[in-house]
Amino acid sequence: MDDKLISKFNNFKSQGLSIDITRGKPDAAQLDLANDLLSMNIEPFDGNVDLRNYGEPFGIQDARALGADVLSAPIDNIITGEQSSLMLTYQMMLSKYLFAEPLSWKDVEAPKFICPVPGFDRHFRMLEDFGIEMITVPLIDDGIDLNVLSDKLQKNSNVLGIICVPRHSNPSGEVYSDDNISKLFNIGKKYSEDFLFLFDHAYLVHDFLPTKDQTAVWKLAEQNSTTNQTVVVTSFSKVTFGGGGLSFMAAASDNLDLIKRIRGSMVICPDKVNQKRHTKFFKDLSAVRNHMKKHADLIRPKFEIAYKALEKLDKNVGEYSQPTGGYFITFKSQKPIASNIVELCKEAVVLLTPAGATHPYGKDPKNNTLRIAPTFISEKELEIAMDVFVTAAQMAHNQG
Repeated sequence: MDDKLISKFNNFKSQGLSIDITRGKPDAAQLDLANDLLSMNIEPFDGNVDLRNYGEPFGIQDARALGADVLSAPIDNIITGEQSSLMLTYQMMLSKYLFAEPLSWKDVEAPKFICPVPGFDRHFRMLEDFGIEMITVPLIDDGIDLNVLSDKLQKNSNVLGIICVPRHSNPSGEVYSDDNISKLFNIGKKYSEDFLFLFDHAYLVHDFLPTKDQTAVWKLAEQNSTTNQTVVVTSFSKVTFGGGGLSFMAAASDNLDLIKRIRGSMVICPDKVNQKRHTKFFKDLSAVRNHMKKHADLIRPKFEIAYKALEKLDKNVGEYSQPTGGYFITFKSQKPIASNIVELCKEAVVLLTPAGATHPYGKDPKNNTLRIAPTFISEKELEIAMDVFVTAAQMAHNQG
C-alpha cells in the first residue's frame, strides 16, 4: 500500500477527531431561520376553535389548507399531524395491518412490499416491525426501474404496495419523472386494485440547485385514477424544527377512513397551538418555498465541499451521486469494500451510517453503497471528514 496514504491516515488518527456524518440533520443556522416560531404570540381562539383544548383531530382548518397547498390535493383529503411524515406513514401502515378490507394485512400470508434501493433505513425498519418481506427494485435516473418492478410483481404474490421517496430520493437523490410515476401507477393497479402507493415526500421543497419539474404526485394519481390507492406524506421536520413541525397526509376513500380511525384511537388531538404558529409563519406554499431558499443557501456550499473532495477519487475506486436537493450523497465503490471504508473512518473517529443501511435488513448484497450526510457539521469539519473518507476509500480499494 502507498506509504504516503498510510502516513496521511495515521495523521488523521492522531488528531483526536470526533465527527459524525451518520444522519441528515439541519445545522443550527438552518434551525435559526425559524426561531420566530419560538416567540410568536398566538391567540387562544381560532374562530370558534379553542386551540388550547381538545378537538379538531385531523388538524385545524388553516393547517389543513396549508397541507392542501403543499401537496396539491383537496383539503377534504388532507390530514395535518405532528412530528414527522414517518409517524403518519407508520400510522397508515398500522391501520392497514389491523383493519384493511377485505383482509387485514396481519392475516395476509407472507405479505411483501416493494422497496426501491438504495433507500431509507427507517422505512425498512418499519416494514420489519410488521413482518412484511421487502422486495428490492433498483432506482434509475428518472425513478423506479419499471422493467425490474414488473418482473418482481410477476414472480411474487401478496405484494401489498410500494414505499418510495419520489423527489430527492433518500439517499441517492433521484427525482422521479411524471412518466415514471404514471407508469408505476398503471403497473401497480394492474397487479392489484388494493396495491398501495405510499409516497414519502420528505424532500418535496428541499431543492438547493435547479431541479427538473415534477407534477404533484396527487395530481398524477388523479390523472391515473389511483387516488383510492395512493397516500402521500410530507412534513416540516427539515423546514422548521426537527420533531417540532407539522406533517401532512393526502389520502382518499378507505385509506382516509383508516388513517382517521387509527388516529382516533392513538391521538386525542394534535397540537393546535403549534399548527397555528406554523400557519401564521407560512401563509401558503409560496412562503414555504421562499423560506427554503434560505436553507438552500446554507446547504449548497456543504454539498460543494463534499463534491470537491470526492472528485479526487478515480472512477475505478467509486462514483457518487450529485443530487440537486435533499440531504444526502450516495457513494458506490467498484469493489465490495463499503464496510471496510466505514471501519477505517471509524478508526479516525469519523462516523458514517453503517454499511448496508441503504438496503433492507442492513444487507447490501454488493457491499458497495454508502450514504454521506454533509449538512449537520461545520464546513471546516466537513472538509476534514471528506478528506478522511476519500483517504479511507483509497486505502480500502488498494486493500481489496
